[in-house]
Amino acid sequence: MAPTKSIQFALAAAALFGASTPLAKALLGQVSPWLLAGLLYLGSGIGLIFIRVIRDRGWTKSGMALHEWPWFLGAILFGGLLGPLALMFGLSHTTGSVASLLLNLEAVLTAVLAWVYFREHADYRIVLGMVAIVAGGVLLSWEAGVGQTTSWVGPVAVAAACLCWAIDNNLTRRVSASDAIFIASIKGLVAGSVNTVLALAIGASMPEPATVATAMLVGLLGYGLSLILFVLALRGLGTSRTGAYFSTAPFIGAAISISLLGEQPSLFFWIAAVVMGIGVWLHLTESHVHDHTHEPLAHHHRHVHDEHHQHEHGADDGGEAHAHWHVHQPISHKHPHFPDIHHRHQH
Repeated sequence: MAPTKSIQFALAAAALFGASTPLAKALLGQVSPWLLAGLLYLGSGIGLIFIRVIRDRGWTKSGMALHEWPWFLGAILFGGLLGPLALMFGLSHTTGSVASLLLNLEAVLTAVLAWVYFREHADYRIVLGMVAIVAGGVLLSWEAGVGQTTSWVGPVAVAAACLCWAIDNNLTRRVSASDAIFIASIKGLVAGSVNTVLALAIGASMPEPATVATAMLVGLLGYGLSLILFVLALRGLGTSRTGAYFSTAPFIGAAISISLLGEQPSLFFWIAAVVMGIGVWLHLTESHVHDHTHEPLAHHHRHVHDEHHQHEHGADDGGEAHAHWHVHQPISHKHPHFPDIHHRHQH
């Protein structure tokens, strides 16, 4: 997959998720935070399973290897259960525009975890971009803490959601070669069912059918389709770079909050937006090229026969995009690349 297409996937995922934040904020007056988190993911799970069954003309296997399931279950726990709950709680204690910009912290935490724990390469532009985004987040949180329109509880809860999703992003990277719709649909179905049942068990009331349908539609687009595109981007860009492109989402959410919800941002908000914007720009303009060697690798994913896929098919020429188990032979070369599923070498 060409990096350009992977970047487009990441930006499209950011646009969908960014739009979902202020829309979820608007629904909080009619739905409890916990139940809303459940309905968002339930809409994602049910809708994507329906789409997958139509695409495959029935239920098909995931193609996920046995050793990948622990990573996937961990991603569901942090990204599908804990993350949405923390975000909905945070949205109930802060404005949609502030929460939208604070979601930039997800990219920072994603990159830090990828760099420190998963040994993904990050150069000086990625690090400087992280510093700028964190500085913007600190500005927003400090403003809230000195008594503007929110308390510090909301920003802290949004930051906790970002940490959960950062863990989720790094765990999902380990299974990103599998069917993206399967990953997104199962995560949505499990997370949505658990959150919805627990919310109803502690006394939450189910809203009007129209509100339920709206929440589920927002979840299908902002969580489900967005996650599919995010997984596709992970394959071609790696975790920290995908997180960097995805960090454009909060600016989309903030713009919608200001224009549709009538929020009046303060001077601190605009300063934070500029600082965070600089951080995002540093991430987006990063380039990486050097001599590198591919070790032998065997895996299963959708591909075409490019410079990294030169295996034989026998009678099948493999000219079109296709998926099957294949083996990569060692190769050394130099070209611009990202830490995708074929470039996870040491530096």
